[in-house]
Amino acid sequence: MWWGVAAALLANVLYSAGFVLEKRALGSMPAISVRRPARLVRLVLGNPLWIGGALALAGGFAAQLVVYRTLPMAAAQGVFVSGLVLLLLLSARLLGERIPGRERLATGAILAALVMVVLSLSPDTDTVGAGAPVPLILLVCVPSLAAGVGLYAVAERRSRRPHRKPAAGVGYGVALGLLYGVSSLAIKGLSGRSAGLLDRPGDVLLTVLGSPYPYLLLFTGVFGLVMSQAALQRCRVSLIVPVCTTVSCVFAAVLGTFAFGEALPGDPVRLALRIAGTLLAVSVLLAMPKHDPAAPADPSGPALPDNTRQGADRP
Repeated sequence: MWWGVAAALLANVLYSAGFVLEKRALGSMPAISVRRPARLVRLVLGNPLWIGGALALAGGFAAQLVVYRTLPMAAAQGVFVSGLVLLLLLSARLLGERIPGRERLATGAILAALVMVVLSLSPDTDTVGAGAPVPLILLVCVPSLAAGVGLYAVAERRSRRPHRKPAAGVGYGVALGLLYGVSSLAIKGLSGRSAGLLDRPGDVLLTVLGSPYPYLLLFTGVFGLVMSQAALQRCRVSLIVPVCTTVSCVFAAVLGTFAFGEALPGDPVRLALRIAGTLLAVSVLLAMPKHDPAAPADPSGPALPDNTRQGADRP
């Protein structure tokens, strides 16, 4: 079980580094849009720094497979949330993003949530689910994907309104969080279906392809790539990724525990710690500001309308 905690912390490092590298690369690119996905993909694949960030994210994905084979879903999400602390530090140090006081307080709350979840772990009583009924997975995932894409479209429309306040990225983060929450359930399903891959690769491959998990991953991977890059270019990584992570972690912790039949701790103290850690993570999301402060006008030239600021937070 503690190997799972170590793998989750490694995934946090890789994910945080990957997002920061991608954000830095996006700052030097022309404005990108989900309306032109082919151009978006061409631009990012032609940037070595962005490719480095993508490779770091792929490493985090591999570590996540190990996590879901050794930790219950709810416990894993509690550890994943701790990566937000490193992300905020990296974004301030490497991207020059200003972290408001409210978000610094949120960092302390996230650390407290991590401690609660880790203390709730019990190798003797915690169970790790290996599979879930396919109809139940589809019932959970398909509406969530539709909601994520719909919320993203709403955020896009709002971002194009004239005289709008500068978007902090909460809408984008919630939409992406739903997509990545589904991705987490798919990764969990794949980790269970891939058991015995080295001994019976053919049988395991057929089992995997006969499940919905690779197709859910394909959908979330393609849409997540296009949607996340456009959102990262417009908004601060130090806010959009924490919101996305919080939503995806709560989604996976609640629905993943239910879908994969993983029991919550039987001990009242451990149960209270795990529930309190999850609720604390939710409260952090609700406390996030909905808008960034308006950027001061440049005295050397005329002010531009807000809807021309495609990359307001570029490093």
